[in-house]
Amino acid sequence: MTEDKKKNIRSIAVIAILAAFLVLLAGMGVLKRLDLTVCDLLYQRGEAFDGEIVLVGIDKKALEEFGPYNEWDREIMAKLLEALNESEDCHPAVIGIDVLYAGESEEEADSFLARAAAQYGNVVSACAAEFEHQWLWQEDGSYTSDSFAITAFEEPYLALNDVSAKGHINMMLDQDGFLRHHLLEITLPDGEKVPSFALRIAEKYKEVTRQESIKRPSTNHRGFWYLPFCGRPGALDESISVADVISGRVSAEHFSGKIVLIGPYTAGLQDGYLTAIDHAAPMYGVEYHANAIQALLWERYKTEAKDNMQLLLLYAVLVCAGISFWRFSVRSSSLLWAGLCGGWPVLCFFVYQAGVILHVLWIPVGVTVLYAGSLIYHYLCEAWRRRQVIQTFQKYVAPEIVEELLKKGIDALKPGGEAKEVAVLFVDIRGFTTLSERLDAGEVAEILNQCLPLFAQCIMDHGGTLDKFIGDAAMAFWNAPLPREDYVMDALKAAMDMAAGAEGLSDRLRERFPKLANEEGRILSFGIGIHMGKAVVGNVGSPKRMDYTVIGDTVNTTSRIESETGKRLREGTEDGARGSVIYISREVADALEGRIEATSLGPIALKGKAASVEILRVEKLL
Repeated sequence: MTEDKKKNIRSIAVIAILAAFLVLLAGMGVLKRLDLTVCDLLYQRGEAFDGEIVLVGIDKKALEEFGPYNEWDREIMAKLLEALNESEDCHPAVIGIDVLYAGESEEEADSFLARAAAQYGNVVSACAAEFEHQWLWQEDGSYTSDSFAITAFEEPYLALNDVSAKGHINMMLDQDGFLRHHLLEITLPDGEKVPSFALRIAEKYKEVTRQESIKRPSTNHRGFWYLPFCGRPGALDESISVADVISGRVSAEHFSGKIVLIGPYTAGLQDGYLTAIDHAAPMYGVEYHANAIQALLWERYKTEAKDNMQLLLLYAVLVCAGISFWRFSVRSSSLLWAGLCGGWPVLCFFVYQAGVILHVLWIPVGVTVLYAGSLIYHYLCEAWRRRQVIQTFQKYVAPEIVEELLKKGIDALKPGGEAKEVAVLFVDIRGFTTLSERLDAGEVAEILNQCLPLFAQCIMDHGGTLDKFIGDAAMAFWNAPLPREDYVMDALKAAMDMAAGAEGLSDRLRERFPKLANEEGRILSFGIGIHMGKAVVGNVGSPKRMDYTVIGDTVNTTSRIESETGKRLREGTEDGARGSVIYISREVADALEGRIEATSLGPIALKGKAASVEILRVEKLL
């Protein structure tokens, strides 16, 4: 298996593990509260009530007329029922009393209320259960936990219970303290099933009006149904005071054939709850029941998708997105992230309209985490590549060239090369072999450690690329990796600086090694060769070991030109007293025509070259 394949497998494994971790957090409910809030904003839009539900409120006006609510006699409710059921031809279809009349009170008042409720058999009374956490013993001797164990049940007093239907008014808040789900039915310890107040009223209304029976919504394992609210607090246009109905200020005809809900409708009675449709304004309990009734009548039910299925979907999306972020560029990754974060809520909304509820926040948050991780990954990779480029090139080229490479985004570390016009320079120390024979190894190294930095500095000062050191010699080239306008002249200026530097270096070394000075007092001189032409420039080698270099006939020719300086010195055809000499090819001379003074040495047969090469000795710059 190749190294690239191993790297890919490792990267995918990391993404898969990270995605699994995010899925685990989602499954544990880390995002639950925030997700519920976002879902509420997206899903709970509200629709206008159809006008079949009327609220009769125990409001401030009623309290002013009949006194504090805790002092009300049941006779008041009886009078209200009589007023609503004024005539056989004019009475509500269903009357729901959102008041718990448990236990006996005054016999006369209890009988009065029971008779009024029995008049048309259209009353639904409230009952309520008490829940608490219990440990239940099993026949096998083990215990199970039940968070919704019914420990008490309050129902209407006997006379009222006999003449009215009943429904429980239990409202169960979600973990975040908002009403979002409706407990459709409870099962008492004796097995009796009691529908909710809203369900009982809706079913009775369908029965009275001879409509098709209600198809109950699906619930979770606890019996809860997600309630799509029909309106915000106060959305019901009509809220009539109990006092106005009893006094006859509102005609009984107004309630004919409708669902009438009676319940507390003022803040002082502490029957307000925060709901999913409005996180700020409390909704009265009777309004909540009205919303549930309306939703049941419309049968526009919403089903919450199973969490395990959504978690599987989340994992699949995260893995695919994570791999895409890893492989794509930052720009493409950003577009994908924006598309997923923006598109998913839109998809959730349309799926909700079709009747299925999805978690809105899971995928955007998970994708955002992976996207942020990918940005960090890309940044670190870029930083690593930048460091590698710097480490690779800072040894060879001037710092400004390195910076320019990084700005242009050149992938300088990729093996391979390209053909370019370059100027190549070779330089070595003339007579270094003789020097080495007269000095010990430490002294030789001392001289080299002063010569080689001089080579490098001159090359970099003029925008060249230091290819390599070869013993006492150095090789450099110009016009790569970045193009230079006057690269041939840059190469020659670097050579001239080397020649000038040799004089100063000789002066310093003469104090250290006086015995090495020649007749002219010189210790060091350089032989320099320059040629130009096509060559292949790039990284040569393997991913683990490579060199940024230039190869081709131009390089070989330059090496032979530089070697000619030493050869002619040994043969005596070159004046040893001249100091450093610079030889250039005719191609270089033509490129610099008019800007240098040079003496042609004629066509010279170079080793390894079939044709002779005209070489010129540079005298000076003009």
